[in-house]
Amino acid sequence: MIDLIATAVEKKTPEAIAAAVSRLIRTGQIASGDRLPTVRELASVLGVSPATVSNAWQALAGVGLITSRGRAGSFVLQASTTWMPAHFAELAGSHVEARLDLSSGTPDAELLPDLGPALARVPTRADTSSYLAGRVLPELERHLRASWPYPPEALTITDGALDAVSRALDVVLRYGDRVIVEDPSFPPFLDLLDQNGAERVPVAIDEHGLVPDALAAALRSNPAAIMLQTRAQNPTGASMTSERAHELVRVLRAHSHLTDPVIIEDDHSGEISTVGAVSLGSWLPHRTLHIRSYAKSHGPDLRIGALAGPTELIDQIVARRMLGPGWTSRMLQVILYELLTAPASVARVSEARETYHSRQAQLVAALARHGYVSPFGSAAARAADGVPDGINLWMPVADERAAIVSLAASGIRVAAGTPFQARLGPTRVDDGPEGMLKVVAPEHPQAIRVTAGLVRGDFDEVAALLATAARA
Repeated sequence: MIDLIATAVEKKTPEAIAAAVSRLIRTGQIASGDRLPTVRELASVLGVSPATVSNAWQALAGVGLITSRGRAGSFVLQASTTWMPAHFAELAGSHVEARLDLSSGTPDAELLPDLGPALARVPTRADTSSYLAGRVLPELERHLRASWPYPPEALTITDGALDAVSRALDVVLRYGDRVIVEDPSFPPFLDLLDQNGAERVPVAIDEHGLVPDALAAALRSNPAAIMLQTRAQNPTGASMTSERAHELVRVLRAHSHLTDPVIIEDDHSGEISTVGAVSLGSWLPHRTLHIRSYAKSHGPDLRIGALAGPTELIDQIVARRMLGPGWTSRMLQVILYELLTAPASVARVSEARETYHSRQAQLVAALARHGYVSPFGSAAARAADGVPDGINLWMPVADERAAIVSLAASGIRVAAGTPFQARLGPTRVDDGPEGMLKVVAPEHPQAIRVTAGLVRGDFDEVAALLATAARA
């Protein structure tokens, strides 16, 4: 393959190298799933610096043609996922049948509230009064404001949390801006940053969210925005406490003479979280955009979320949506309002919250019996009682690929940890021995994400298989 690429390259620039490889992929001369030459190998054959090839690889990853799997190398994305952004495609992985699929990050369908009563309250005709009428159902806005962690200036409804994050980034970012992001983080966030031409600034997290000292160091890069998940962080299950939020605010205020980034908070699992709502907006409302969605609690297909923050930013987002979807269907808003207020559906969501918490607790306890305790924090990513919040469990492992293969052989499918890693591939070129250039790439921790909320029983058996795979 390396000779094929060398022959196809017409100019020795990152853009020309990326274009040549793109043509080879699109014509089928390099197949989906193929492993590409290493940066160092191709650079040597082409007679260019490793940084030149690294930039070409990053350009191909940015448009969804290839993906990095850490130490395993860079691979051409499977054709079946070419319609997906790069990190999203890696998260989707292959769709091999498994007796127990713990890779999806989706809620248990059996724990979702019944839509029947809510659907019965939907108007029999769509609202056709005006294209310029209010975008938010008044009773829904009143309910949301009453449950918001702080009093926001303005609030609007979006087509889910990811839509809200995307709209916020469109307003806040300009090409080349730096954005602080949790490491590990939700893969679609990384795709959004790549497609916006933003530079990621990864910040480590622990069981309570962003680590204050790491945030302080990252703020020196003058970021335009900070992206974080306040509760049941995906993939780790970490939830931010009020104490941690206050520490982060102190750090932000201490660096306000250098930078004043917009804070974008995603509370995607709030309704099934075991901890109370927390937001940096309680202290910094003038630059916090707080998002809440209901996919985990009421079903992914509901496609509805709420976004609140400063009027200046919310108005820009609403104005831009008027030139696209216009607004989120008021019929969907009626359904959400009924689900959030009807006693039966409220009780059902409360039952789901307790069930997920119980499943997490049982799986974590079983893992400990089999000799596995996650080094993330002092135990697992934790809520107040030592149990991960939400539906996901983050498991550092000895070898990611070996763990996935081991579990697949037992009929269990999990998500690879690589797509969640916010750190980029080769990040700099240092002088090596005898004046040679050496590419220095950060080591990605080996890990898997397990959707523990889908484990309904046999906790000891599942834990035994997970613990064995972690050591594989």
